[in-house]
Amino acid sequence: MEIGSRESRNNAMSQINVTPLVDVMLVLLIIFMVTAPMMQQGVQVNLPKTQAKSLSADQETVVVSMDRSGRIFINAVEATHADLTAKLTEIFATKTKKEVFLKADQDVPYGEVVKTMAEIKGAGIERLGMMTEPAGKK
Repeated sequence: MEIGSRESRNNAMSQINVTPLVDVMLVLLIIFMVTAPMMQQGVQVNLPKTQAKSLSADQETVVVSMDRSGRIFINAVEATHADLTAKLTEIFATKTKKEVFLKADQDVPYGEVVKTMAEIKGAGIERLGMMTEPAGKK
């Protein structure tokens, strides 16, 4: 009997304890669920509501935003009407796909939005898209 008990003491444990792994994964899941809504970038504007379908967004998308007070932002970096065309020309100097999305607050006067659109087109942008909210979303 002494020989058998020695063998059982020297054998390695053949089962893996996954409880610590599950605990770590649950903590990571909770952390990601809490921080994911905070990862949204850009300038907060009140977009007009429409019933158009959404477009897919690329990683290299350039968004020009206009807030309620008429300030202009290029991907969350503030710009002025005077240097908007120059900055966009510089951004798109090496890019082949010249596409910009305009995100204007619904309370911005129409004339200001059209002026901004003209400045964007003046930078040589081939495609200009307007961003809106779905009609049912508040």
